[in-house]
Amino acid sequence: MSSSEQTFIAIKPDGVQRGLIGPIISRFESKGFKMAAIKLSQLPLPSSGRDAVKTGRTLLGATNPRDSAPGTIRGDFAIDVGRNVCHGSDTVENAQKEIALWFKKDELNSWKLAQNDWIYEKP
Repeated sequence: MSSSEQTFIAIKPDGVQRGLIGPIISRFESKGFKMAAIKLSQLPLPSSGRDAVKTGRTLLGATNPRDSAPGTIRGDFAIDVGRNVCHGSDTVENAQKEIALWFKKDELNSWKLAQNDWIYEKP
């Protein structure tokens, strides 16, 4: 059974300028992730869920949009590496460092999604 973890997702300026904040957040929420914190000032959004780092990277697609599958955020919204609309942590350790870099502990919220039991099987 996979453990619950947090990841760090940043919508880059090109994603913001193109009006993709809502669709990107929606993809993570549709996958069952919950928002622990969010800032709007050219900053990221940490998301949490089971295998959040690996799953988050899958949702984002390959760093190079040309290698990203259709249906991924980068596969659907990006063309060039320099404008690949999002950053996502590549390891749990880096996610913890990136979250701590952008958010104070009191800015992170701990709460349970109402639909949590409909998304995750009990261990």
